[in-house]
Amino acid sequence: MSFASPSFQLDEQAIDDDTHLIAVRGEVHVSTAPEFSDRLNDAIATGKTGVVIDMTDVAFIDSTGLSVLLNALRRVTRQQGTLALAVSNPTVLRLFEITRLDSTFDILPDREAAIARVKRGQAEPAGPSDQADGAGSSAGAP
Repeated sequence: MSFASPSFQLDEQAIDDDTHLIAVRGEVHVSTAPEFSDRLNDAIATGKTGVVIDMTDVAFIDSTGLSVLLNALRRVTRQQGTLALAVSNPTVLRLFEITRLDSTFDILPDREAAIARVKRGQAEPAGPSDQADGAGSSAGAP
């Protein structure tokens, strides 16, 4: 019995000198997480202080994928940066809620809102995050 290759694709785009976008499609799990992690780490290593991860086309994410996201958040936060996720799939959103990571990440409904959140975060002085948009926290690594 053979299994089909997982559906997974990454696209990247520099939004500006400080902001990087990674769009993920398909499934983020134990077999696709290493590539996802490598690409995220490469983007963060370039010194980008704003990272947007567009997950609006992600159908599934497991604990390995969540771990990749947490590690990315930790690295961006150490650089005094901001990371935001665009998530619209109710199943994926529910996983963030169940694991209570919805209060750890800035989760927005679409790419444009996530980019705007990151740009606001880059403009804000270091300190407590602004919770007025109801989007979660970018305040420190878990």
